[in-house]
Amino acid sequence: MRFLLFSDLHLDTPFRWANPDVGRNRRRMLRETLRRIARLADELRVEALCCGGDLYEHERFSPDTGAFLRVTFSELAPMPVLIAPGNHDWHGSASLYEQVDWSENVHVFSEDRLTPVCITDGLTIWGAAHRAPASTANFLEGFHVERGGVHLALFHGSEQASFAFQEQAKEPHAPFRADQVPAAGLHHAMLGHFHIPVDGKWHTYPGNPDPLEFGEEGERGAVLVIVAEGGSVSRVRHRVALSTVSDVSVNLDGVTHTEQVFDRVRRAVAPLEGYVRVTLTGEVDPDVDLRPEDIKPETVAAHLEGIAVRLGTLSIAYDIEELAAEHTVRGKFVRDVLGAKQLTEERRRRVLVTGLRALDGRNDLEVR
Repeated sequence: MRFLLFSDLHLDTPFRWANPDVGRNRRRMLRETLRRIARLADELRVEALCCGGDLYEHERFSPDTGAFLRVTFSELAPMPVLIAPGNHDWHGSASLYEQVDWSENVHVFSEDRLTPVCITDGLTIWGAAHRAPASTANFLEGFHVERGGVHLALFHGSEQASFAFQEQAKEPHAPFRADQVPAAGLHHAMLGHFHIPVDGKWHTYPGNPDPLEFGEEGERGAVLVIVAEGGSVSRVRHRVALSTVSDVSVNLDGVTHTEQVFDRVRRAVAPLEGYVRVTLTGEVDPDVDLRPEDIKPETVAAHLEGIAVRLGTLSIAYDIEELAAEHTVRGKFVRDVLGAKQLTEERRRRVLVTGLRALDGRNDLEVR
């Protein structure tokens, strides 16, 4: 038996790191990624397409999103589509799941406990739903299969050992331990929530199929889960994303004018594609008129779909000793700050740079 598993698509996500045009394009691409997943399920002739939750963003979905999902999944009929709502697409009276007239092949789990769907004689998938955006309990606690055959679970939750190396911003929703899967009489758990892919002995996280943030790592996508007669599982990962998201650091040591900044960024992003976040570091000349908003695809890399710029440990190369010797207001300011014994060295540097930038009438670089 073969199943195609995906999760954490997050349709309608705001993409706060992107400008409005890039954000709209990324949201369109998420829809196309789902269409690619559906086509892959059809090509692989799987027994069911399984979603481990966070299919969309509850706070941002529209009727158009519902219509798109209804049509996309109905085109797979009679192949079953099983959806286990997560903390971002939690199941409730106001959820999209209750507003769409789904085709008969779509089954949305609606209980906050594991309930069965019989795929074929001898194979059952047990699924559950988050009924609120937080505080969902462990679905496996107190649960045990009381029948024969092969049993799989499908839900959105935090496996505790995996949680230790997942991004710290994530909260543990429906937390459980991997050893609870076999203890419950289940052969494997198909999961959502973690965006970093995990292939555990008793569980699988596919990871988000299309990049949502910078810094995401691992071979994410849709996972073909192959279940042998005795319940053992093998997995094949399939890339379905339409674009890539990359991080690059650009050192600006010694830069004396803006065109040098553009040149260094161009060289750094030339081999990359998709969406790139550039982190600027180093020490630049005080005369450099650097404005991060000027660094965009049309100025440094027309081949990119989008670019985001942030300031890292970027500082101004002031000659403090030379400035302190000046018989000017600027020189007196430097001498006063250097003589302020209550300042730490880091605080002294920040005060000096901030004051000198202000005296020069500059506000184009944030002091780091």
